[in-house]
Amino acid sequence: MMIHLERVSKYYQMGAVRVTALDNVSLTVGEGEFVVVLGPSGSGKTTLLNIIGALDVPSEGTVRVNGDILSLGQRGDRFKFRRQTVSFIFQTFNLFPGLTALENVQFVLDMAGAPNSREQAVAVLTSVGLGERVNHFPHELSGGEQQRVAIARALATGNPVLLADEPTGELDFQTGIQILELLQRQAADGKSVLVVTHNREISRIADRVIELSSGHIVRDGPPRDGKAALADLQW
Repeated sequence: MMIHLERVSKYYQMGAVRVTALDNVSLTVGEGEFVVVLGPSGSGKTTLLNIIGALDVPSEGTVRVNGDILSLGQRGDRFKFRRQTVSFIFQTFNLFPGLTALENVQFVLDMAGAPNSREQAVAVLTSVGLGERVNHFPHELSGGEQQRVAIARALATGNPVLLADEPTGELDFQTGIQILELLQRQAADGKSVLVVTHNREISRIADRVIELSSGHIVRDGPPRDGKAALADLQW
């Protein structure tokens, strides 16, 4: 399994009060799975994503991703893990406003020490339909185009785990469908893709749906009415 969590909990101490974000969560995710983590605000879904991606550490339990035990790693180990194993896509895009689309993608390749980073950046931007927009700055791109730059940046290093936190939340329906199609394609190519959302409609296209409530997994299985096609979605 690419991702394995065993009895993972996360607590935050707020003065005299302990707030539980995740409570005794266990799950596994295989290569090539497209998984939707579903739940309302405050259910623990973003905390779960951050722990899998080594942006946060569990208070209890074990997290193993691609053979690495994250819960035992030091900060430097977690940084190396994020650079080599996981890629993130955020709702707010997190692009550098002073860099072009090409430079935003090339930046992560340069950080990873990739050879021919400019050519690789152009290739991955072209693969997400932005071959003609590589020299545009973020403010010159639509919301959907900015999100595709963010996806291109996440894909550029070829990391096997792709984590997306509300990737369609700022987008209109048609653009959101385009983004979901890109994410599905990554799972088909063998990446483990986890999408966190509160939008239940998106869960219909997943291979598997993990539902969270108050830090607990309350359901883990296929979509309730069977897996739907992208063309069947509406919101």
